[in-house]
Order: sequence, then structure tokens, then C-alpha cells
Amino acid sequence: MLGVHFAIAPEQERSLLAAGDSDAVDELIEKIEESWAEDGLKVDTDKAWDGIHRCLTDGALKPDGGEYPLSHAVLGGRRLHDEYVVVYLTVDKARDVAAALQSVDRCQLRQRFDAIDDPDYRGALDDADFDYTWDNFVEVRALYKRAAAAGRAVVFTAT
Repeated sequence: MLGVHFAIAPEQERSLLAAGDSDAVDELIEKIEESWAEDGLKVDTDKAWDGIHRCLTDGALKPDGGEYPLSHAVLGGRRLHDEYVVVYLTVDKARDVAAALQSVDRCQLRQRFDAIDDPDYRGALDDADFDYTWDNFVEVRALYKRAAAAGRAVVFTAT
């Protein structure tokens, strides 16, 4: 599953929250993806989102693992879809996440990465896998900082 973070505009946020069902959410996410301009408010994390989430939580791939606000950087938040990962964070929660992510440095993320002990993790857990995770984490951290500055909610999708 490939991950994408979007710092959505208020009108997109209102539409997603009013969608009502998974089919309507699918249509809106597709429209958002197709119309997105390269403005620094979207980050593709490919498969690194899995490792990022594990590093920021308790090492497992579950939405309720770890402590807020780091736990909400990827899978924490309000689920908007029944089958796929579509997670929504309010503007206030996105700000909380942005502030928390700024304190995570490479050494801390590496310690958490090295502590991943889950046979379901599909990464290699080697230096190259960590570098891939770190590089994507830096982009996610920057997106949250820009989202907080712009007063935008954040949506994470993995399909």
C-alpha cells in the first residue's frame, strides 16, 4: 500500500466530512489527488509510511498504538473509509502533530526503528530501509509544519 499525506483546504475538509459513506469518500479523494498542484502540501511516502508509523508509536501497525500526538502522524485520527486507510486530522490535531514531529531527530528515529520487532513488518530493517524511512519522515514532518502554518487539516491515505 502506498501512502500519501494531504494538507487539505477548508472546502475539501468540509466535503470529506460531509461525504457520508466510503464510496463518496473514494470519489472525493480521487478528485483531490487528480487536481493537486505541487505546492508542498502533499507528500507521497510510498511504503515508508509503515515504518514511520511504527517508529512514532509502539512499533506495531495499529491506529491506536503509541501516545498522542506522535501516534497521529500517520494512522491515528478519524477513519473516513470502511475498507481503505483514509485518516483525517483536524487543524488543531495537525498543529499538535507538527509541533511534536519537530522534536524527533535522526538518532531518536533510528533508535525507534531499530526497536521494531514485528514479523509483519515488510521492510528490511537495515541501513537502506532506515534511510528510506528517515527521508520520507523528513518530508512528512515538513508537510505538517506547512499545514500548521497554513491552518490546514491533514488527510493520510494508503491504497
